[in-house]
Amino acid sequence: MVIHRGTQILARRGVGAEPGIDPRRADADEEFGRIRQQGVIEVADYSAVRSSFRRMANHEFVGLMGDPTASAREPWVRVRWINIGGMNWDVIKAVFIKHDLHPLALENVLRVHARARSKADYYPRHLFLRVLCHELGEEDGVEADSNPTFDPSLLKPPLSDVVGAEKTLPGSVGSTLPTFRAMAAGINLEEQRRIQDAALHALKRGERVNVNVSPMFIFMSRDGTVISIHETPTLEMTKPIMSRLRQFDSGLRASADSSMLVQSLLSLIADKALEVVDAYKDKITKFERKVMLRPTIGTVRNLHILSEDLILHRRTLAPIKSVVYALRRYDVDRTAVLDISAAGTKADVYDQMEYVLTQLDLIAGIGQNLITSYEMNEIMRRLMIVTVIFLPLTLLTGYFGMNFTEMWSVHGNSHILYWEIALPIMVILVPLFVAPDIRRVVRYVEKRAMTRRVVESFRSL
Repeated sequence: MVIHRGTQILARRGVGAEPGIDPRRADADEEFGRIRQQGVIEVADYSAVRSSFRRMANHEFVGLMGDPTASAREPWVRVRWINIGGMNWDVIKAVFIKHDLHPLALENVLRVHARARSKADYYPRHLFLRVLCHELGEEDGVEADSNPTFDPSLLKPPLSDVVGAEKTLPGSVGSTLPTFRAMAAGINLEEQRRIQDAALHALKRGERVNVNVSPMFIFMSRDGTVISIHETPTLEMTKPIMSRLRQFDSGLRASADSSMLVQSLLSLIADKALEVVDAYKDKITKFERKVMLRPTIGTVRNLHILSEDLILHRRTLAPIKSVVYALRRYDVDRTAVLDISAAGTKADVYDQMEYVLTQLDLIAGIGQNLITSYEMNEIMRRLMIVTVIFLPLTLLTGYFGMNFTEMWSVHGNSHILYWEIALPIMVILVPLFVAPDIRRVVRYVEKRAMTRRVVESFRSL
């Protein structure tokens, strides 16, 4: 069934297919109609002197977009902000048809991978921005030196993964067809990916920074309409921007400029990234203190995980800096869509992203230095173990190997006394200095057993 479905999708979306997604076509409803996430939508109309705010559910917003009279803007409205929380095909279809958004932009919303790089596209009627948001999540880790455990709930995909699976490029063979090994085991590719992700997540559980990375889609039209779409089915992230709009004396409200609203959204994303950087600073300081006082293999493992996360975050945050720079240069050179008065404020966002990337590099450098320091300590410890083991034996061998005619401690050329001294020394010293290696072997066995439990729990679901 999976192979047949993949073949049908490949036949429908093969090489040379029409680019973009037309929401008016019936095949678009067939392909994306399964995206039914319950969300909330806020519509804010404002100018320097008046404002109007409406909050509605999915079906209410679809009805609003389908009613030309109800959705018409009043003459005093300078900027309309449609803030959509959650991915729902009916909502996206209604807003795209109402505001005549470009089909290629819709394809970037629905088909591009969830962690694709940030970008900015200029279309004849609007500007399209795709920016990855980095938000701190709840801490779900355990202490680094505790025994690892497995939570079967990790095998249940979150709603974002389900939506992301609907947005995966259907024309990709790897997104639909299983591998031969997975077919032989009776597991399709999606289940195999979930097994690997759950096992890796269980192995990485520790003192790490939980960061949620999800894209925000921003559309800005020439008539002052700004549309923002975020996968989170709540609007908590954009709550500070909405609060500023409700204050009549705020700069965002007084400007009544759609480009300032877009700049505020970009600045909010940069502020969220700064919170992530601060959390990583706290973690690296904690790990540094542990390495200096009492280094353990658990601390080094967390440092490796932290360095890996920093590399991934830098690769997703660096394009945001390029997007902001491109927007500023486009305003200065052409002034085609955005207002040139917002160039100075976007420079602040650019400086924020520059600071974020610099701090990520700094934290990653500190982590690598701590790992190198621990490895050097391990080398010196192993050399010390060899010295501790063989130095007493060498001393005893030299003592009993002296060519004395008579030795008070040895009778009849017997070697029993040598072993009576050497064996107790070895029994005490060897376990004392090899204890960290014994704990490391035990932890490795526990992790292998935990990985097997992940696979068995998945197959039993």
